[in-house]
Amino acid sequence: MFRSLTTLIKKWRASRNASHQLDALLATADADAPYAERSEWLIELAHWIRRKGTVQAACSDANDAGAEPRDPERPKSEHTRLRHFFRVLDRNPEWKANVAGVLRTTLHECDAISLLCDAGMPVHSGFFGAIFDRIQASLIPPAPNQRDLTALVTLMFPSVDDAQWIASLPLDVLAQLRALLDYGLAENDKDQPVALSGDLLTALHSLICQISSTGLSQTVRSRLGDEESRLPLEKLPFYRLTRAMLAVETANTAVEEGREQERQLLHEVNYLRVLLDDCRSAVDRVFAHLYRNGVSVDIVFQVERMRMRILRAEHLLDAWMADDDMREGARLAGELVEANRASQSVTHLLHSNFALLARKVVETSADVGQHYIARDRREYLTMIRMAAGGGLVTVVTVCVKFWISGAHLQSMIEGLLAGINYAASFTLMHFLHFTLATKQPAMTAPTIARELDDTSTPNGLNAFVASVIALVRTQSAAILGNVLLVVPFCLLVQVLFRNVLHTDLISAEKAHYTLHSFSLLGPTPFYAALTGVLLWSSSLIAGWADNWFVLHRVGDALAYNRRLRMTLGTAGAARLAKFCRSNISGVVGNVGLGLMLGLVPAILTAFAFTFEVRHVTLSSGAIAIAAGVLGTDILRTGEFWWAVAGTGSMAILNVAVSFALAFHMAVRSRSLRRTAVRSLVRAVRNSVLRNPLQLVWPVKSVEERAGGELKTD
Repeated sequence: MFRSLTTLIKKWRASRNASHQLDALLATADADAPYAERSEWLIELAHWIRRKGTVQAACSDANDAGAEPRDPERPKSEHTRLRHFFRVLDRNPEWKANVAGVLRTTLHECDAISLLCDAGMPVHSGFFGAIFDRIQASLIPPAPNQRDLTALVTLMFPSVDDAQWIASLPLDVLAQLRALLDYGLAENDKDQPVALSGDLLTALHSLICQISSTGLSQTVRSRLGDEESRLPLEKLPFYRLTRAMLAVETANTAVEEGREQERQLLHEVNYLRVLLDDCRSAVDRVFAHLYRNGVSVDIVFQVERMRMRILRAEHLLDAWMADDDMREGARLAGELVEANRASQSVTHLLHSNFALLARKVVETSADVGQHYIARDRREYLTMIRMAAGGGLVTVVTVCVKFWISGAHLQSMIEGLLAGINYAASFTLMHFLHFTLATKQPAMTAPTIARELDDTSTPNGLNAFVASVIALVRTQSAAILGNVLLVVPFCLLVQVLFRNVLHTDLISAEKAHYTLHSFSLLGPTPFYAALTGVLLWSSSLIAGWADNWFVLHRVGDALAYNRRLRMTLGTAGAARLAKFCRSNISGVVGNVGLGLMLGLVPAILTAFAFTFEVRHVTLSSGAIAIAAGVLGTDILRTGEFWWAVAGTGSMAILNVAVSFALAFHMAVRSRSLRRTAVRSLVRAVRNSVLRNPLQLVWPVKSVEERAGGELKTD
């Protein structure tokens, strides 16, 4: 009881202090002060409103006549403080006149066009230029004497939550704010438009001109589609947009002068809305063309900014037409505050650029990795055969790797030779249509991400679950095929070396070191997880290579190259272009993965921390050679079995980490919420619990079994 009484006393003192702070602040309001002093006064007022806690008489504020009931579960202290602010002004007419004068003069002297048009719009097409400007803005805030409403809004509302409470201002608070802006004006001045509302039409005109200019550029017109790109300019919605805006302004002038009824203005506004919708559809077609034919950062920057301008123009048009609707004005103000904060946020820039990159990598990798998923028993057995071929190639890779490490070269040179060894082996597997275990998830998880668009329906959710399970099952087949071939053949190579050449591939000390380094009790799990990151990175490299090939139309350049046609013939040049198109991502991805597996450990070990590659197939072959050197007695030691357990952790972590990163990128490209992702994970888990066997062997579905029974009958 004593503690609760102490808490009440502290709250009462805090509310009393807040009231005294407001009184002191209102007493210093001066409408005739210089602009910098008025800006600083408004900034202090905004900080007082945003400050958490209660104020004196706050409880009675909510019961005032005309006050809207607030949500008891999420009370907003800012709304309560604003109500108290207006109550204090009503009791002090002199303070109210000064505050109203400060608001009116400051808003009229500010340049609001930059806030209405440019808040939230990207300025730099380059990523590093944009991030440098945002870091600089966070370190050097704008000056209060800068006559720009964007700068004033930045200083008044720096918090993430400001946009929410501004957009949800109650109607009674908005009415009091409107009355405050009109307080002290003469009767003939009250008919003038409220500050900012007169700038809406000007800002809308500026946005329309910018949208039209970008839409009519060759960059956009050439990507609208084959039919639209051949249309005359006057048929495009971007061309008609400026004329529609001029018609709206002409009709608005006629209405203000009493020469025309509002019906004509509504007609012109509706036509402008239709054109904006057509422009937005055209922008969607441009993005679809980019995702099919390659993404350019500069082009995406221009088109994305045009789409944001179209949305802003629609919002400005809504606010201008709903001039008497104060809720629409509050929503626009909240949007501008949020957009202004996002345009200065480094985190927002990273998220938006990552989402764009994720979208393109998902689209590209989905085309590359589709054939890696075994969905039935025939494809499952085919994957085992492909993995068995990959295991045979890995035998040579392991032997060459031991030879390179036995030469005791400088670490960077050894890493480069190891990378070339891996790259040559992976590229050979690619052209022989073999596969390497743990490499598929980074390429096939984006394929599954294509089905995320339909997971809102039962059939789409079932298809997504089936694809995830098929991927896990395919990976088990790949690991099984690799290990079943690489272990006995590596052991056989060691036996042949001993019996024919009377030597071992590695020394006994090297064999013991190999087993010890793969032990589950050491850093093997950590190294295996980092190897999974490298496996995922190879999918990014493959996606970039495919995007570069398509964007620059290298295939067409090869197919129509004069010298190639003279040498190979027309058909030969076309086949070469098709061959390069089909293999560019696979070759670059495999070469990139091989070089990373060789060079990244050497670089990290030299400059950061010790790191060694831990791949399940390569490690299984190394353990087999070490066991062949040490003989059958090693099977009775814990050293061997801890190494085998470490290899098992490699299989799990290689797959889990590479798939998790790729799936995270796929989820980000679809902008799914966490609740939706949790429901997907729950659906996969429930399906596995109902039938765990499907993770390792294709189980016929109910429809397949029913079809088989009918065929038997």
